[in-house]
Amino acid sequence: MVTSQGTASVSFPFPSVWGIHSSIAGRTIIWGTLSIHSIIDNRVVGTVNFRGRPIPINGFWNENTKQIAFDSPYATFSGNLTIIDDQQSRIRHFILQGRFLMKPPSLQAGESGSWIATTDIALNQFPVSGNAYTGQLPPVGAFLTSNILHQHQNFLGRTI
Repeated sequence: MVTSQGTASVSFPFPSVWGIHSSIAGRTIIWGTLSIHSIIDNRVVGTVNFRGRPIPINGFWNENTKQIAFDSPYATFSGNLTIIDDQQSRIRHFILQGRFLMKPPSLQAGESGSWIATTDIALNQFPVSGNAYTGQLPPVGAFLTSNILHQHQNFLGRTI
């Protein structure tokens, strides 16, 4: 049904690596990878890597509302999960998207923007119960961040 670790049930697989894109006022500010290492008792632990150096993140996951919130030393992120099954290609897309607020010591402290992160798996690898997913097309950002993720995996010479 869902990945379970500790007392948390989670609608997406972990550990997992996601392609992430963020923008302020519609302008791309950065691309990178988001790694969710664990979710134990609704606490999210991982890293975000925008410039070649993983930065720790810590936050919370709410399975009932499919909402995530996490902090890095430079920004606070919040967002929602959407799951889209593409029956034709047999891929399940996991899409996290929301807002972020830059904080000190960032040079952009006080500015806010939007972010989207995606990962995908073979459709039969991770069953989801209920109406947590839809057959609609993913947003354009899902394809952009999927490219980031797959380029990252190819760069490392292995599949994560």
